[in-house]
Amino acid sequence: QVQLVESGGGLVQPGGSLRLSCVASGSFLWINDMGWYRQAPGKPRELVATITRSGSATYAYSVSGRFTISRDSAKNTVYLQMNSLKPEDTAVYYCNAQIRRVGESERTYWGQGTQVTVSS
Repeated sequence: QVQLVESGGGLVQPGGSLRLSCVASGSFLWINDMGWYRQAPGKPRELVATITRSGSATYAYSVSGRFTISRDSAKNTVYLQMNSLKPEDTAVYYCNAQIRRVGESERTYWGQGTQVTVSS
């Protein structure tokens, strides 16, 4: 079994910061790309940021310059540092990872999500 567990969400005032973490656990051969998505009420899930095994990152335009994605491959962990938060960043944030297990093709795994609320 493979499990992704997010942490670090919460309530923060506009202009504040939060750092999300997501740890992958279980039995697998390797983790390829990792990423963060978010879903606000009544809206579809959208890409926030992704990072490759080599550390190359991409960002949604709406968070570029405010959010930073990083990973610690030794810890099977991906992070999302969120600065200058805005009310429109309020959403459930999900991490995902492209993981290869023995005897299986690479596939996408998702975490359960962590709530981020930006409000005064």
